[in-house]
Order: sequence, then C-alpha cells, then structure tokens
Amino acid sequence: MLKLHEFADGCDKQTNAVRVKKLMEAMRGNVNGLRTLEVGINQLPDAQAFDVVLITTLESWEALEAYRVHPLHLDVVELLKKVRSERVVVDWEVNE
Repeated sequence: MLKLHEFADGCDKQTNAVRVKKLMEAMRGNVNGLRTLEVGINQLPDAQAFDVVLITTLESWEALEAYRVHPLHLDVVELLKKVRSERVVVDWEVNE
C-alpha cells in the first residue's frame, strides 16, 4: 500500500496515482512468474487511508525475487521514489 505526496514530480496526488497504476499494470502478462496483478486507487479520501494498493500473486519465492529486479518493476520503483511518501508491504505464502 502506498501513500503519495500531495504534489510531486510536477503532478498532483490523483494524477500520480493514475501514473503509478498504469506503470504497475504494464507488468501484467510481461513478468515471468507473475500470476495475477491488481491495482486499486483509493476512492474515499481520509487522512488514515492509503492512496494506491498493489496485490499480486507470484508462482514462488524465486519468482518474487525475479519480479523485484525485472526492468518493468524497476520502472515503477523509480516513479515511486519521486511520488511516494509511505509504503507498507506484506509478503506471505498461500497454502493451496
């Protein structure tokens, strides 16, 4: 989950949320081992709410490591360095 600055990289928060979402969605179908990817933008502004959420399913822990260094993911990371104020991450294994 991500909180974005009110204004960063020449854009307001909502514009940056859309930019982040577009870059994240570009990974769908283009990163080996990435099974599912969903990106949501918060629709009910609140001081405690985060602005963007990314939910992914990867094939394995090895796929997660490959995802972390994939060029499309690194594009997202570069944008986030400019527009993100906070980040919260949870990685867990699903028992099927």
